Amino acid sequence: MEQITKITPEQAARFAEWAKEWIAIGLSTEPADFDKATDAALHSYALLNLSRPKVILRMSSPYGATLGGAFAWGLLREMKQQVRSHVRSQVESQVESQVESQVRSQVWSQVWSQVESQVRSQVRSQVRSQVESQVESQVRSQVWSRVRSQVRSQVRSQVESHVGSQVGSATSNDYGGAFWASWGAYVSFMRDVLGWRGDTLDRFSIDEDLIRSCGWVWWHEDVLAISDRPSEIHRDERGRLHNEKGPSMAYRDGWRLWHWHGIPVPESVILNPEKITSSQIDKEANAEVRRVMIERYGYGRYLAKSPIIHEDETGKLRKRRNKKGDEIAVVEVINGTPEPDGSRNRYFLSVPPECATACEAVAWTYGLSAKEYEALQVRT
Repeated sequence: MEQITKITPEQAARFAEWAKEWIAIGLSTEPADFDKATDAALHSYALLNLSRPKVILRMSSPYGATLGGAFAWGLLREMKQQVRSHVRSQVESQVESQVESQVRSQVWSQVWSQVESQVRSQVRSQVRSQVESQVESQVRSQVWSRVRSQVRSQVRSQVESHVGSQVGSATSNDYGGAFWASWGAYVSFMRDVLGWRGDTLDRFSIDEDLIRSCGWVWWHEDVLAISDRPSEIHRDERGRLHNEKGPSMAYRDGWRLWHWHGIPVPESVILNPEKITSSQIDKEANAEVRRVMIERYGYGRYLAKSPIIHEDETGKLRKRRNKKGDEIAVVEVINGTPEPDGSRNRYFLSVPPECATACEAVAWTYGLSAKEYEALQVRT
């Protein structure tokens, strides 16, 4: 076919629509279509001239798929070793010293890297050879990046991080599924909107079917483990994983993630904020988690007994340095509008510790300098 050299206004008008559709696919909570996902994955094995894997697992979460896949591979490996038990004792010390290298070379990169190179890399290469670079760049920035920022950056990276922390490096051979929606959006826009045709489209169909049918795929020559999609996803207005009353993501086997505006936190921080203590906050090693704990605990409570650094008619500036060396600052202000009973509510606003005066701190909350805020007060 001739190279695609331009995008028409009508085609460009579909950028937002296409991104929205594929973000919805990437964040779907519908149960997986395991039959469709299995057929697509087995297509990859055939493409690589590999035999059908000995074990095919249908799991309810990425954690279950990764752990189950590694466990199944371990059992198969142990069975093979038992068959060769008559020589095992002679080489046991060598095997023991080489386990880690065997795991990495035989498991984590056995199939998935080949699938990636045979499917994704070849499709991308053909797209770039048949689509003018400026057109390809527009699609990448308007479709791929929009979907990627909502699905991969906000969700997939968090799932990978949690699986990795619980299972280890076994997570490094996951490829395909809903979290790869940005790739599906990118290629399908070229195909369905721009009219791109190539002899690698059959290979892309593997990726597309996996993206549309399941959540996560774990690859090995002897084991294929496919994960369901999540049953719940909760995000804030910026698309970050967040739920102040429950898990930010939940799967049907009970595996859950807990986030506060994109920051992974322990379950107790979400469900039992009333049990947080200032001592627990000071002992928390992670600075981001400490900040969330303070927010849940209440800045006012956390700094209530801290010294007043500066006080004027705008409020009181308090600061506290915890045991981790963090300096926390709040400005205490009084609501100018009285309640029906005549009382006035107090508020504690988190401000940068660099603020030197209460006026500067209050001005910062409005995005103003101290001088600008003072001038505004004089005028009103």
